[in-house]
Amino acid sequence: MSHAVQVEEQDTSVWGWVKSIVSWLLLLVLVAILALTIVIPRLTGSTPYTVLTGSMVPTYPPGTLIVVKPQDPAALTAGDAITFQKESGNPEVVTHRIIMVRQNSQGEITYVTQGDANPSPDTNPVVPEQVRGKVWYSVPYMGYVNSVITGQQRAMMITIVVGGLFCYAGYMFVGAFRDRKNKSDDPAADGSDT
Repeated sequence: MSHAVQVEEQDTSVWGWVKSIVSWLLLLVLVAILALTIVIPRLTGSTPYTVLTGSMVPTYPPGTLIVVKPQDPAALTAGDAITFQKESGNPEVVTHRIIMVRQNSQGEITYVTQGDANPSPDTNPVVPEQVRGKVWYSVPYMGYVNSVITGQQRAMMITIVVGGLFCYAGYMFVGAFRDRKNKSDDPAADGSDT
């Protein structure tokens, strides 16, 4: 008496490999974007900002997401790109590069800044109290997304993406378990005839 055993075959064709690689790459890209734009800044106390003007072209063109990490003002040097308040107490910020650090006779430090694309330095020197931090890293084009998404939407996105990743991991685990069970139930797999 012969038993008909239906074995589910994995898609090992070139198209199957391409689909698998593309899905893993998309997953990795999504996780990387989530980490760079939301998770890492939150864990390190950094702040993401969107570049809105062309004053820092070509380094940070409009639409770039910059992540600014708090920095001890005494550690800032010429060449550092910093984000600072235009005026003390005014929440509006600007990101420009320090071109000169000055110290007066009382030991007070000020920074002369200039946008990379600007022909001349900023008119007012920046005092340490205005500095929000030093640009840590940037992600091109992600600033547009950052500008559209609010804080509450970010929290919801994190929940959805993390939940989706857990569901995907569960799906992969169940699929692997099912494949292993099918192989162990297949009499042809262990070499025995019935």
